[in-house]
Amino acid sequence: DSKSLNKVFFFKQYFNMSLSAVHSTLSSLKTCQTDIGTGWTLLVALLKKLEVMMLECAKLDQEINCFVEVVNCVTAEVNEAMFRLKSLVKEKFTERHDSLSEGELQNHVKLVSFKENVRNALKTVNPEAAENMEEELDEDVAVTQSEVNFTCPLTQVEMVDPMKNKKCNHHYDRDAIMGMIKARQNQKKKLRCPVVGCGNTDVKQGDLILDQIMKRQILKR
Repeated sequence: DSKSLNKVFFFKQYFNMSLSAVHSTLSSLKTCQTDIGTGWTLLVALLKKLEVMMLECAKLDQEINCFVEVVNCVTAEVNEAMFRLKSLVKEKFTERHDSLSEGELQNHVKLVSFKENVRNALKTVNPEAAENMEEELDEDVAVTQSEVNFTCPLTQVEMVDPMKNKKCNHHYDRDAIMGMIKARQNQKKKLRCPVVGCGNTDVKQGDLILDQIMKRQILKR
């Protein structure tokens, strides 16, 4: 009858509408699933970039720590070396200073040069005063004569022209030391001071001066 047909039609329409809603919902879910997949892909890529950035940060931090450690280590070694150097210099200075004699002081290059200049000036103005000064200079040498060695350490004989080394204050005969310097230069080697125990390892011609006071004293012997 007509009522039954109406009910069937209604249910058919309702069922079609329900299926449309389900299809629509499924379509939305699929779209959402696609978006989630895209988001997940982006998130994974972002996490990988963050991992690379963290790796770079860790590497930089490691390099900074390494640099700081090395600087601290080297600084400690330098401080220790400077302390040892300071102690060594003080020890060597004390040793060398204590070994200085009055004779070496009287033969100091600046003192000798000063006295020579004064004597030469007096010779021009007052020869008699210059002669008296030479006698005083000779007396100064005589006072310290016991501390002065007139023997050349190279020839082992008395020097004729005593040359003083400005670096170590030791004396050598002119011909002997000049010959030795030339021989070493030909061998392309440095000449060590022949005085036993001297630390001067490079005797040069420019460091040598004629010791006039010692020469006069030798001539008067």
